[in-house]
Amino acid sequence: MLKPLHDHVVLEVIKQETKTKSGIILSDKDQDDTIIGKVVSVGQGKREHNELVPLVVAVGDKVVFKKYATTDIKLQGQEYLIIQESDILAIVED
Repeated sequence: MLKPLHDHVVLEVIKQETKTKSGIILSDKDQDDTIIGKVVSVGQGKREHNELVPLVVAVGDKVVFKKYATTDIKLQGQEYLIIQESDILAIVED
């Protein structure tokens, strides 16, 4: 597993549906780039004024993030995204 440093977060990609509720199958070009992920690991926090500020997001959160702010990595056949917490825009609440 990846252990992020500082204010970085490791996300697992949440695949978007390839079919609408009415049964229409979407092609790859009809879908937006993935912008929702699940937090699988978080760093210890960010240092501000010599104090450690913990991250707001936690393991298990679903989050919306900036499309092109990630570093993509494949580890043991699984795809992950590494991102700074400041590039996470929202937590998805069910």
